[in-house]
Amino acid sequence: MPKTNYHFEKDNPICKIFWGRTMVEHATAYYFFTKTGKVQHLIHQLKYKKAKEVGIFIGEIMGKELLLSEFYRNIDVIIPVPLHPKKEKKRGYNQAEMFALGLCNSMKIPLDKTTLTRTYASETQTRKSRFKRWENVKEIFSVNANENIKNKHILIVDDVITTGATLESCINMLLGSIEGVKISVAAIAVASG
Repeated sequence: MPKTNYHFEKDNPICKIFWGRTMVEHATAYYFFTKTGKVQHLIHQLKYKKAKEVGIFIGEIMGKELLLSEFYRNIDVIIPVPLHPKKEKKRGYNQAEMFALGLCNSMKIPLDKTTLTRTYASETQTRKSRFKRWENVKEIFSVNANENIKNKHILIVDDVITTGATLESCINMLLGSIEGVKISVAAIAVASG
């Protein structure tokens, strides 16, 4: 499996995705994602074939590695990128949440599924340009008041990072709504090329 090892690299290519767009402490993904590759097959199983255990397993092994990185040792809470409730009901679960559960298990960090919510069911991001992806998600999340994560270091997680538009939208909502938070990012995979 094509691992990135970006969790050990300070200004890695995923961190650079967010430069000039939003503030992140650090950003990483476990694998490189290529069309028709093994990682695409894993993500497909997780998202469309009801293989929740794939996300949990990858989260558990990645979490153990994140604990070895100076950038991820002081995470206070993990928040998965939320699905719209209708989409989650149709799929039966949120794939980012399955990944987050695995991370929580191995990192011994609490999961927060209530602070960040998706208020609008956006279209799929597949085959959209970078601008269209950003436009598609710029105002689809909201933050519920949560005093418990004030001044905390949040790890926000998703399945795949392509342009970073979805994560950027989540990060900006959290930074603009909760006092003193710091945010890092982790994903199962990052699109390469």
